[in-house]
Amino acid sequence: MRVPSSLFRIQICKSIANFYNAEMTKQQTDGFQPTSIAYKIQMAEVGGMAETLVLSLILLENQLQEKIALLKVLQLFSNSIENCKLMAKAQAACRICSRLNDTDPSGQVLFRSSEILWNLLENGPKEEIINQLSNIECIYALKDSFVRLLTSGYRHYDRQLRNDLLVIATLIAENNCSPLVESGFAKQLILFATFPEVKSHNPLFKSLKLLHQHEDFEMKKLLLNMMVVLAKDLSTVQLLSDGKAVLALFNYVKASEKPGIHDWPAARFEDLQLHAIATLSTVAPLLVEDYITCQGNTRILLFLEWCSSQDGFSGQGNCFHGTGGRGNKHAQMRYSLRLLRAMVSIGDEGVNQDLCDQGAISQLLGLLKKSLADSSGKDNSILMEIQSDILFILSSLCENDTHRKELFGSEGVDVLIRLLKMDPSKFYSGLGHNKLLFCTLDSAWSCIIGCFTSEDYFLEKEGLFIILDLLALNLKNMNNLLLGILVEFCDNPKTIPHILTWRGKDNETVPKLLVRLWKQEEEELGVRRDSYGRIVDAERPLVGQFQEEQQVVPMPANCFSVAIMEVAENIRAKIYSVFSRLGFENLPGLSALDYVTLSVISRYLDFKVGEVWSEIRAELNAENIKPVTSDYEALEVIEKSTENISKLVATHQTEMIENHQQMNLQEEQQKFAEIKANHKQSEIVMKTWDKFLARTSNYEALKKAKRLQEKSIESSRPKARPQNSTFHSTQIANLNTTVTGGRVVTVESTPSKLTGGPLADTDLALKRVPIRGGALQKTQSVKLLK
Repeated sequence: MRVPSSLFRIQICKSIANFYNAEMTKQQTDGFQPTSIAYKIQMAEVGGMAETLVLSLILLENQLQEKIALLKVLQLFSNSIENCKLMAKAQAACRICSRLNDTDPSGQVLFRSSEILWNLLENGPKEEIINQLSNIECIYALKDSFVRLLTSGYRHYDRQLRNDLLVIATLIAENNCSPLVESGFAKQLILFATFPEVKSHNPLFKSLKLLHQHEDFEMKKLLLNMMVVLAKDLSTVQLLSDGKAVLALFNYVKASEKPGIHDWPAARFEDLQLHAIATLSTVAPLLVEDYITCQGNTRILLFLEWCSSQDGFSGQGNCFHGTGGRGNKHAQMRYSLRLLRAMVSIGDEGVNQDLCDQGAISQLLGLLKKSLADSSGKDNSILMEIQSDILFILSSLCENDTHRKELFGSEGVDVLIRLLKMDPSKFYSGLGHNKLLFCTLDSAWSCIIGCFTSEDYFLEKEGLFIILDLLALNLKNMNNLLLGILVEFCDNPKTIPHILTWRGKDNETVPKLLVRLWKQEEEELGVRRDSYGRIVDAERPLVGQFQEEQQVVPMPANCFSVAIMEVAENIRAKIYSVFSRLGFENLPGLSALDYVTLSVISRYLDFKVGEVWSEIRAELNAENIKPVTSDYEALEVIEKSTENISKLVATHQTEMIENHQQMNLQEEQQKFAEIKANHKQSEIVMKTWDKFLARTSNYEALKKAKRLQEKSIESSRPKARPQNSTFHSTQIANLNTTVTGGRVVTVESTPSKLTGGPLADTDLALKRVPIRGGALQKTQSVKLLK
């Protein structure tokens, strides 16, 4: 390529381009076999040809035909990942982009250069390519090319190429906005994004006109996206304000009354509308004054009112932002609430007060109830997101204002209780139930607590029982929030009876539940306790394994130390706060071992204070600071007193455990005595039973003798006997004896009045065997017939 011959250079480029031409491979030469396309491409990659050709660009700056031929080859090479790496090594992105505006009547230089840049971003090392494109010369070249195509291009091809350059500029802005701001490209892009909604006297707009074709529609969305990207850099905030970005975007926050009434077709206007509202969610919080000037709150509330109305409008739901909005207005409502959520999140009191003055709390509650009615019986992730955003907005508005909490009132409490009763099995369905529950609990904290009428109504509706039911589910990521609500409610004197009345599974009480959660928390933290829950380390009774492994690092006075941060990160402080309201004695449902743990809970504050002082002393040692004598002695006394308290609690725990074991032993001995007494009683019964069986065997012998006597009498009589002879149908009643409840009962198999015979009137056959004093009495003697 260094040979100064135009024909030679062009032929080299053609020969390399033929590597990718399948028709050239089919040509046959006698005695030779042509190489395959794959082999030639592979040899070009191995030989580093792409890097060499990129470096050759500098030789062809003023030779248009040669440059076009070379760019054509590089365009083919840029489809390979290996070639893109080689081209990036030779600074291909910077070399090509900086020459976009070279004179070229055919337009091939711009077209092929943009294609090469696209392929490099797609197949090459993206970050390295973007860094090369962030060069100020490249930005100027992009800017001039884009503006020229936008204002002078009229072909379909020009509009496509213009959009491609805009995407490349957006990728550069995502990495670094500074070159775009310095070159003035960012200001021009903002002006183009607000056209035609905002009138401008800039000469660029004299001949500019959007034809509402597909390419213009795509460019409009790309420009809206560019505003979102630029807004991430605070240096562009003033440019957005000067370009009246908020005013231009609010032009789309209006009702879609009839299809086609706007300049854009209905489906495209809906897409731009949703995209504009989404852009406002990023831009408006940075431009609060512009937002207030444009009466943003009024526009959003009116738009939300239209979203909840029944006017026959139905969204197309075809665009990215229109997900779930087909046949309804859910997409418009969803992004409007996102915008409102973004505005209340900045905490500007002027914005929040303006919302409340316009009746936002009442309107949002009505919108929430309507969405709950629409989602009844079905799970819709879009509706749940809408409900979560409404709850978040209400929480932000009511958090520190009692009057707004009163506006929330009983109507809001009823809605929250309905949401709190959702099926716990759906919390991890992936549709947003857990987020909705978090927002509901946050609203209960922010919108109810602090307003006594709302608190009383919440208690009256058994809302606190629902909070305790959720706490009993032991959802790890919600326990902290639930206990925080419980602590805040304890300031209301009517709360304590509700807490003591509640019963969970297996009749579990709140104190029992709190002790269980404390044990679980300490086990996860790695706090050292023995099998009974007794203190093992008297010097550090609350410190867990993770906290113990962290070294003490000197920190400024305005920074929280590890011991203080630990209070907020786990639930032990909140459990202690609840017990402080309930008391530490005579609590229902606690076992002896529960009181062992409760003795640690009752001293939590003392232990934590000692832990903080110990941390202060460790920080002083780390900084090689020696306290004066009086301070040193005070630290010694504090540390020693904390250790003494720990030992005292451990001793008390040991006494409780020993008493518990002694009581268990006494109960065991008492049970054993009862079992032994029952065993002796059983032995007496068995002996009596044996005696009864012996009597029964004697009775059987008597019966047998009687039968023999009757048989001998019968044999001595004449054979002809009267039919009503008593001996003709004589049957001896069989006695079945049954022991029931310690009683011996005789049951006749045949009534005596039917059997007759000599044993029919015997006392044994008619009487039950009595039991007195635990022993069987003797039965009366059997009377025998003579």
